[in-house]
Amino acid sequence: MTKKKSASVEEFKKFVKKHPSLISEVRKGKTTWQEVFEEWYLLGEESSKWKSYEDEVAVSTEQKKSNGQDESADNKTDFLSSILGSLKNMDINQIQQHVSSLNQALGAISGVISQFQSNETTDTKQVEQSKTPHPFSFRKD
Repeated sequence: MTKKKSASVEEFKKFVKKHPSLISEVRKGKTTWQEVFEEWYLLGEESSKWKSYEDEVAVSTEQKKSNGQDESADNKTDFLSSILGSLKNMDINQIQQHVSSLNQALGAISGVISQFQSNETTDTKQVEQSKTPHPFSFRKD
């Protein structure tokens, strides 16, 4: 069964490569991969539903060729617009609060490390002092 399942998954991947507008629909949140796979599995590749996606692909590729746009340019603008969109959604006050809490945490860690370093130096001094013999040794009778 795993061979049959993986074969159908491979066929679905090939199908999706032929219909790239499906990818954009899933990314936009209009549908999920599970729903697309189930419909593809039940309806098959020859269904009239998929022809609308083929038409969109043909129209969009023709438009890109006529406009002289490259996919790389579109990808760059999509990437840039997604970064700008995420920057617009950020709350500056919340970011400042996170930065200050991170700064306090780093200060606390630094303090703990410095305490361990100072304890090590005092421990080594005590060990060195205990090694030196006392000039007067007092013993109880």
